[in-house]
Amino acid sequence: MCRSIKTLRPPMAEVVTDEDIRAAALQYVRKISGFRAPAAHNAEAFEQAVDEIAEATAKLLATLEVRGRRTA
Repeated sequence: MCRSIKTLRPPMAEVVTDEDIRAAALQYVRKISGFRAPAAHNAEAFEQAVDEIAEATAKLLATLEVRGRRTA
């Protein structure tokens, strides 16, 4: 499952959208939780995890430097 998460930094990806970041976060949460879709009683925790991982991913991509240049 996580093998389908693509690299989101240049030069691997020139344009990264919020949807790309969220899709990667969703794949990660699915993998570590073992659920493709959570049960109703876990839905809030699942979505919160996706949101937090997407936010952390966006921050990471905004601050990475590749070959001495910022990626964002």
